[in-house]
Amino acid sequence: MHDLGVGFGYLVRGQRWVTRHGKQFGFGLIPGLITFVLYVAALVSLALWGSDFITWATPFADDWSSPWLGLFRGFLTAVLFALGLLLSVVTFTAVTLLLGQPFYENLSEKVDRDVSPDGTAPESGLPLWRELLISARDSLRIVARALVWGVLLFALGFVPFVGQTVVPVIGFLVTGFFLTEELTAVALQRRGVVLRDRLTMLRSRKTLIWGFGTPLALAFLVPLVAVFLMPGAVAGATLMARDLMGEETREEEDEGEEEGEQAGRVSR
Repeated sequence: MHDLGVGFGYLVRGQRWVTRHGKQFGFGLIPGLITFVLYVAALVSLALWGSDFITWATPFADDWSSPWLGLFRGFLTAVLFALGLLLSVVTFTAVTLLLGQPFYENLSEKVDRDVSPDGTAPESGLPLWRELLISARDSLRIVARALVWGVLLFALGFVPFVGQTVVPVIGFLVTGFFLTEELTAVALQRRGVVLRDRLTMLRSRKTLIWGFGTPLALAFLVPLVAVFLMPGAVAGATLMARDLMGEETREEEDEGEEEGEQAGRVSR
Protein backbone atom coordinates (compact mmCIF):
# COMPACT_ATOMS: atom_id res chain seq x y z
CA MET A 1 0.00 0.00 0.00
CA HIS A 2 2.98 2.30 0.57
CA ASP A 3 3.64 2.33 -3.18
CA LEU A 4 0.18 3.80 -3.82
CA GLY A 5 1.15 6.94 -1.95
CA VAL A 6 4.57 7.02 -3.61
CA GLY A 7 2.96 6.79 -7.06
CA PHE A 8 0.56 9.62 -6.29
CA GLY A 9 3.49 11.59 -4.90
CA TYR A 10 5.25 11.38 -8.28
CA LEU A 11 2.12 12.76 -9.95
CA VAL A 12 2.09 15.71 -7.53
CA ARG A 13 5.85 16.28 -7.86
CA GLY A 14 5.53 16.33 -11.65
CA GLN A 15 2.85 19.01 -11.52
CA ARG A 16 4.94 20.98 -9.04
CA TRP A 17 7.99 20.74 -11.32
CA VAL A 18 6.18 22.26 -14.32
CA THR A 19 4.72 25.06 -12.21
CA ARG A 20 8.30 26.01 -11.33
CA HIS A 21 9.29 25.87 -15.01
CA GLY A 22 6.59 27.91 -16.72
CA LYS A 23 8.20 27.85 -20.17
CA GLN A 24 8.21 24.05 -20.25
CA PHE A 25 4.62 24.00 -19.07
CA GLY A 26 3.54 26.36 -21.86
CA PHE A 27 5.26 24.35 -24.58
CA GLY A 28 3.86 21.13 -23.12
CA LEU A 29 0.28 22.42 -23.49
CA ILE A 30 0.48 22.76 -27.29
CA PRO A 31 0.20 19.04 -28.28
CA GLY A 32 -2.61 18.47 -25.78
CA LEU A 33 -4.62 21.40 -27.09
CA ILE A 34 -4.27 20.20 -30.68
CA THR A 35 -5.32 16.66 -29.74
CA PHE A 36 -8.21 17.94 -27.63
CA VAL A 37 -9.65 19.96 -30.52
CA LEU A 38 -9.37 16.95 -32.86
CA TYR A 39 -11.07 14.63 -30.38
CA VAL A 40 -13.88 17.07 -29.62
CA ALA A 41 -14.55 17.44 -33.34
CA ALA A 42 -14.63 13.64 -33.74
CA LEU A 43 -17.00 13.13 -30.78
CA VAL A 44 -19.32 15.92 -31.92
CA SER A 45 -19.45 14.34 -35.37
CA LEU A 46 -20.22 10.98 -33.79
CA ALA A 47 -23.03 12.53 -31.74
CA LEU A 48 -24.52 14.29 -34.78
CA TRP A 49 -24.26 11.51 -37.34
CA GLY A 50 -23.94 8.37 -35.23
CA SER A 51 -27.65 7.58 -35.55
CA ASP A 52 -27.42 7.90 -39.34
CA PHE A 53 -24.53 5.44 -39.35
CA ILE A 54 -26.49 2.96 -37.22
CA THR A 55 -29.50 3.29 -39.56
CA TRP A 56 -27.26 2.60 -42.56
CA ALA A 57 -25.59 -0.37 -40.79
CA THR A 58 -28.88 -2.05 -39.75
CA PRO A 59 -31.08 -2.18 -42.87
CA PHE A 60 -32.53 -5.49 -41.66
CA ALA A 61 -34.42 -3.62 -38.94
CA ASP A 62 -36.22 -1.18 -41.29
CA ASP A 63 -39.47 -3.18 -41.14
CA TRP A 64 -39.52 -3.57 -37.36
CA SER A 65 -42.55 -2.14 -35.61
CA SER A 66 -42.51 0.65 -33.05
CA PRO A 67 -41.17 0.93 -30.38
CA TRP A 68 -38.64 -1.87 -31.03
CA LEU A 69 -37.00 -0.15 -33.99
CA GLY A 70 -36.35 3.04 -32.02
CA LEU A 71 -35.17 1.17 -28.92
CA PHE A 72 -32.84 -1.09 -30.88
CA ARG A 73 -31.21 1.66 -32.91
CA GLY A 74 -31.15 4.04 -29.96
CA PHE A 75 -29.31 1.44 -27.88
CA LEU A 76 -26.78 0.82 -30.67
CA THR A 77 -26.25 4.57 -31.08
CA ALA A 78 -25.57 4.93 -27.34
CA VAL A 79 -23.17 1.97 -27.46
CA LEU A 80 -21.36 3.48 -30.46
CA PHE A 81 -20.90 6.81 -28.67
CA ALA A 82 -19.80 5.07 -25.46
CA LEU A 83 -17.19 3.09 -27.39
CA GLY A 84 -16.02 6.28 -29.09
CA LEU A 85 -15.70 7.97 -25.69
CA LEU A 86 -13.80 4.98 -24.29
CA LEU A 87 -11.50 4.96 -27.30
CA SER A 88 -10.84 8.67 -26.91
CA VAL A 89 -9.88 8.24 -23.23
CA VAL A 90 -7.65 5.25 -24.00
CA THR A 91 -5.91 6.80 -27.00
CA PHE A 92 -5.72 10.47 -25.94
CA THR A 93 -2.38 10.09 -24.18
CA ALA A 94 -0.87 8.00 -26.98
CA VAL A 95 -1.94 10.46 -29.70
CA THR A 96 -0.87 13.49 -27.66
CA LEU A 97 2.54 11.98 -26.94
CA LEU A 98 2.98 11.06 -30.60
CA LEU A 99 2.06 14.55 -31.82
CA GLY A 100 4.13 16.17 -29.10
CA GLN A 101 7.14 13.82 -29.18
CA PRO A 102 9.73 16.62 -29.58
CA PHE A 103 8.04 18.75 -26.87
CA TYR A 104 7.81 15.93 -24.31
CA GLU A 105 11.24 14.51 -25.10
CA ASN A 106 12.70 17.93 -24.37
CA LEU A 107 10.63 18.29 -21.18
CA SER A 108 11.61 14.82 -19.95
CA GLU A 109 15.30 15.47 -20.61
CA LYS A 110 15.14 18.74 -18.66
CA VAL A 111 13.53 16.94 -15.71
CA ASP A 112 16.30 14.32 -15.81
CA ARG A 113 19.01 16.97 -15.86
CA ASP A 114 17.31 18.95 -13.11
CA VAL A 115 17.08 16.06 -10.64
CA SER A 116 20.17 14.10 -11.65
CA PRO A 117 23.06 14.50 -9.18
CA ASP A 118 25.51 14.99 -12.06
CA GLY A 119 23.16 17.13 -14.16
CA THR A 120 23.03 14.73 -17.10
CA ALA A 121 20.18 13.01 -18.94
CA PRO A 122 20.20 9.68 -20.81
CA GLU A 123 20.01 9.99 -24.60
CA SER A 124 18.79 7.36 -27.06
CA GLY A 125 21.20 8.42 -29.80
CA LEU A 126 18.48 7.71 -32.39
CA PRO A 127 17.31 10.19 -35.04
CA LEU A 128 13.92 11.81 -34.44
CA TRP A 129 12.19 9.87 -37.25
CA ARG A 130 13.34 6.59 -35.71
CA GLU A 131 12.08 7.60 -32.26
CA LEU A 132 8.70 8.59 -33.77
CA LEU A 133 8.46 5.26 -35.57
CA ILE A 134 9.19 3.27 -32.42
CA SER A 135 6.79 5.40 -30.39
CA ALA A 136 3.99 4.96 -32.93
CA ARG A 137 4.52 1.20 -33.12
CA ASP A 138 4.56 0.78 -29.34
CA SER A 139 1.51 3.03 -28.94
CA LEU A 140 -0.48 0.90 -31.38
CA ARG A 141 0.43 -2.21 -29.40
CA ILE A 142 -0.64 -0.60 -26.13
CA VAL A 143 -3.90 0.70 -27.63
CA ALA A 144 -4.66 -2.80 -28.96
CA ARG A 145 -4.15 -4.26 -25.49
CA ALA A 146 -6.28 -1.53 -23.92
CA LEU A 147 -9.08 -2.10 -26.44
CA VAL A 148 -9.17 -5.82 -25.61
CA TRP A 149 -9.57 -4.92 -21.96
CA GLY A 150 -12.16 -2.27 -22.88
CA VAL A 151 -14.34 -4.70 -24.84
CA LEU A 152 -14.08 -7.31 -22.07
CA LEU A 153 -15.01 -4.84 -19.34
CA PHE A 154 -17.83 -3.40 -21.47
CA ALA A 155 -19.31 -6.88 -21.81
CA LEU A 156 -18.92 -7.55 -18.07
CA GLY A 157 -20.72 -4.27 -17.43
CA PHE A 158 -24.02 -6.01 -18.21
CA VAL A 159 -23.54 -8.47 -15.32
CA PRO A 160 -25.89 -7.43 -12.47
CA PHE A 161 -24.23 -5.76 -9.47
CA VAL A 162 -20.69 -6.71 -10.58
CA GLY A 163 -21.03 -4.57 -13.71
CA GLN A 164 -22.01 -1.53 -11.66
CA THR A 165 -19.49 -1.91 -8.82
CA VAL A 166 -16.41 -4.05 -9.51
CA VAL A 167 -16.07 -3.47 -13.26
CA PRO A 168 -15.75 0.36 -13.09
CA VAL A 169 -12.99 0.03 -10.47
CA ILE A 170 -11.11 -2.50 -12.58
CA GLY A 171 -11.63 -0.24 -15.60
CA PHE A 172 -9.93 2.72 -13.92
CA LEU A 173 -7.06 0.53 -12.70
CA VAL A 174 -6.51 -0.83 -16.21
CA THR A 175 -6.74 2.64 -17.75
CA GLY A 176 -4.33 4.00 -15.14
CA PHE A 177 -1.83 1.25 -15.91
CA PHE A 178 -1.83 1.89 -19.64
CA LEU A 179 -1.72 5.68 -19.16
CA THR A 180 1.36 5.25 -17.00
CA GLU A 181 3.00 2.98 -19.57
CA GLU A 182 2.53 5.60 -22.28
CA LEU A 183 3.86 8.39 -20.08
CA THR A 184 6.89 6.55 -18.69
CA ALA A 185 7.73 5.41 -22.23
CA VAL A 186 9.01 8.93 -22.98
CA ALA A 187 11.82 8.54 -20.43
CA LEU A 188 12.33 4.78 -20.67
CA GLN A 189 12.57 4.77 -24.46
CA ARG A 190 15.47 7.22 -24.19
CA ARG A 191 17.12 4.66 -21.93
CA GLY A 192 16.74 1.92 -24.53
CA VAL A 193 14.08 -0.05 -22.60
CA VAL A 194 11.87 -1.89 -25.11
CA LEU A 195 8.11 -2.29 -24.71
CA ARG A 196 8.20 -5.86 -23.40
CA ASP A 197 10.71 -4.93 -20.70
CA ARG A 198 8.74 -1.79 -19.83
CA LEU A 199 5.58 -3.83 -19.26
CA THR A 200 7.48 -6.33 -17.12
CA MET A 201 8.95 -3.49 -15.09
CA LEU A 202 5.55 -1.84 -14.53
CA ARG A 203 3.83 -5.12 -13.61
CA SER A 204 6.44 -5.67 -10.91
CA ARG A 205 5.32 -2.41 -9.22
CA LYS A 206 1.56 -2.44 -9.88
CA THR A 207 0.56 -0.49 -6.78
CA LEU A 208 3.09 2.23 -7.61
CA ILE A 209 1.67 2.43 -11.14
CA TRP A 210 -1.94 2.51 -9.92
CA GLY A 211 -1.09 5.25 -7.43
CA PHE A 212 0.19 7.38 -10.30
CA GLY A 213 -2.10 6.42 -13.18
CA THR A 214 -5.53 5.82 -11.61
CA PRO A 215 -5.99 9.37 -10.21
CA LEU A 216 -4.78 10.65 -13.57
CA ALA A 217 -7.34 8.49 -15.41
CA LEU A 218 -10.10 9.89 -13.18
CA ALA A 219 -8.91 13.46 -13.76
CA PHE A 220 -8.77 12.90 -17.53
CA LEU A 221 -12.56 12.35 -17.52
CA VAL A 222 -13.03 16.09 -16.95
CA PRO A 223 -12.89 18.08 -20.22
CA LEU A 224 -9.67 20.03 -20.74
CA VAL A 225 -8.12 18.73 -17.51
CA ALA A 226 -6.04 16.23 -19.48
CA VAL A 227 -4.56 19.05 -21.54
CA PHE A 228 -3.34 20.97 -18.50
CA LEU A 229 -2.14 17.90 -16.60
CA MET A 230 -0.16 16.36 -19.47
CA PRO A 231 3.09 18.37 -19.01
CA GLY A 232 3.18 17.61 -15.30
CA ALA A 233 2.22 13.99 -15.95
CA VAL A 234 5.23 13.60 -18.27
CA ALA A 235 7.48 15.23 -15.66
CA GLY A 236 6.13 12.97 -12.89
CA ALA A 237 6.44 9.88 -15.09
CA THR A 238 10.10 10.77 -15.73
CA LEU A 239 10.73 10.94 -11.98
CA MET A 240 9.01 7.58 -11.55
CA ALA A 241 11.02 6.08 -14.42
CA ARG A 242 14.19 6.99 -12.55
CA ASP A 243 12.81 5.13 -9.53
CA LEU A 244 11.97 2.07 -11.63
CA MET A 245 15.48 2.09 -13.12
CA GLY A 246 17.08 2.45 -9.69
CA GLU A 247 18.69 5.78 -10.58
CA GLU A 248 19.68 8.27 -7.92
CA THR A 249 17.51 11.39 -7.80
CA ARG A 250 18.41 14.66 -6.16
CA GLU A 251 15.78 15.45 -3.54
CA GLU A 252 13.64 18.56 -3.85
CA GLU A 253 14.69 19.65 -0.39
CA ASP A 254 18.28 19.85 -1.65
CA GLU A 255 17.09 21.92 -4.60
CA GLY A 256 15.28 24.28 -2.26
CA GLU A 257 18.38 24.67 -0.10
CA GLU A 258 20.51 25.42 -3.19
CA GLU A 259 17.99 27.99 -4.40
CA GLY A 260 18.00 29.60 -0.94
CA GLU A 261 21.79 29.72 -0.89
CA GLN A 262 21.87 31.28 -4.35
CA ALA A 263 19.29 33.87 -3.34
CA GLY A 264 21.33 34.65 -0.23
CA ARG A 265 24.50 35.16 -2.25
CA VAL A 266 22.66 37.46 -4.64
CA SER A 267 21.20 39.55 -1.82
CA ARG A 268 24.66 39.94 -0.27
